[in-house]
Amino acid sequence: MISYLTDPGNLPLIVSRTVDHLGYTALAVGLALLIALPIGLWVGHTGRGAHAIVGIAGALRALPSLGLLTWLAVQLTFGVRVPLIPATIVLVILAVPPLLAGIVTGLQAIPRPVIDSARASGFSETQILTGVELPLAAATMMGGLRSCVVQVLATATIVAYIGLSGLGRFLIDGLALRDYPQMLTGALLVTVLALIVDVVLASLQRSLQPQGRVT
Repeated sequence: MISYLTDPGNLPLIVSRTVDHLGYTALAVGLALLIALPIGLWVGHTGRGAHAIVGIAGALRALPSLGLLTWLAVQLTFGVRVPLIPATIVLVILAVPPLLAGIVTGLQAIPRPVIDSARASGFSETQILTGVELPLAAATMMGGLRSCVVQVLATATIVAYIGLSGLGRFLIDGLALRDYPQMLTGALLVTVLALIVDVVLASLQRSLQPQGRVT
């Protein structure tokens, strides 16, 4: 495994697949934010349907990602010819629940007297959301994003199963060739990448936490 990592001939491939892996992750998380952010802000601010949304989000986490990926690749018209489509759908489904949970939980955790005081002071609902709730909930929301990114980053290895690139290719190709050092290399790279991203996001979360602690 060490020789595989240090071989100069493998470095361009490792870099290329790492960039691809990060690209799949960024695409899925970006689309998930477009879905989860407006829903989470509305539910967290109004309090309507909070339990239902959190329950649905929890149920989505239980879906078997690899099975769903395989099914979508077969069922979608362009699933096989354009594997990025089913891969992105599966990763977005995985990414939405922790984002929703972080947004809703963060907003719901704000003491109601704080919100009532802002409303009594003449703040509009938009001003309350942007000027009061979002700053107070930022750390918890970042925690949801942190969990989301790490989960998607780790799970994105499965997209190699339907022909895409990324660090999962080392696992799939290594298994096909019985090249166990290559498989170990892929597993190690995914683990290290996830740890680095988690540390970076944890630092951002800590900077948003007034007490200087990440929960």
